[in-house]
Amino acid sequence: MTATTGTPGRRETVEHPATSQEARRRALKARRLRRGWAALALVAPAALFYGVFVLRPLALTFQYSFYDWNGVTEATWVGWDNYTRLLGESEMLGSIANALQLIIYFSFVPVILGLFAAATIRKFATSRLAIISRTVLFLPQVIPLVAAGIMWTWLMASDGLVNQVLRAVGLGSLAQAWLGNFDTALPAVGAIGAWVALGLCMLLLLAGMTKIDPALYEAARIDGAGAIREFFAITLPSLRQEIGVCVTVTVIAALASFDIIYISTQGGPGNSTLVPGLEIYYLAFFSREIGQASALAVAFMLLVLAIVLPIQRLTKDSDS
Repeated sequence: MTATTGTPGRRETVEHPATSQEARRRALKARRLRRGWAALALVAPAALFYGVFVLRPLALTFQYSFYDWNGVTEATWVGWDNYTRLLGESEMLGSIANALQLIIYFSFVPVILGLFAAATIRKFATSRLAIISRTVLFLPQVIPLVAAGIMWTWLMASDGLVNQVLRAVGLGSLAQAWLGNFDTALPAVGAIGAWVALGLCMLLLLAGMTKIDPALYEAARIDGAGAIREFFAITLPSLRQEIGVCVTVTVIAALASFDIIYISTQGGPGNSTLVPGLEIYYLAFFSREIGQASALAVAFMLLVLAIVLPIQRLTKDSDS
């Protein structure tokens, strides 16, 4: 709404305040809409790739799990038979049990050792020794897992460095083919995974320790608390989110392990180190049982979610 004012022969248009506010609101809405379309245009390529290379394969895997198909000839509908077979195949259940056991080595061991290493390095964080320690411990993260598997296969061989050291210190009776023994193969693979994950856990936990207010430690020392009391009363509770990230990443690595096991043992001896990722690979590309491999993949994906989501909930910061 506008009004005209002024002397005869000169007209001035005065815009009503309500009209002006409505125009500004429309301009702001149009600006937000343009920004939204611009953001959508930037996200669209990544969303397209995600849909084609992640969501579509997931949907196809779920579809294939209801068929008996060798990948070449016509598929036959079998319904839930591939899933019920999972419960009756000891080999498939054994692979899942092996993956769950690897969580101890891939997750719990590196997180505990990472806490100890981070707390130790933090005490001399500004020294050159701390830089060297961080570099050495993080180095396995930049080594390809295939190369790590090959290296540790040599180290744990019958005449490898591990057995040579045992013989040199008088423990030759313990020397054995660590990756070729039914009882030691899975723990040996787990030791490789722990070695790889330790550096990442240490770095994440060390970064979390830097955000803790030093005044908390000073107050604890005034109250007479020692190093152990400080760790359990201040450090550990303050690292709840960082520990959650470490546990989540390492648990997923344990459940989805493939590279190290394929290079070092290929699931042997027997099936003592067989894991679902390797079993899916063998079913799909060697036995040509695409439907059964897809069913195992879907069931295993649900198992991973059932394990990881509670961990995320338990370690979520109560303030967030």
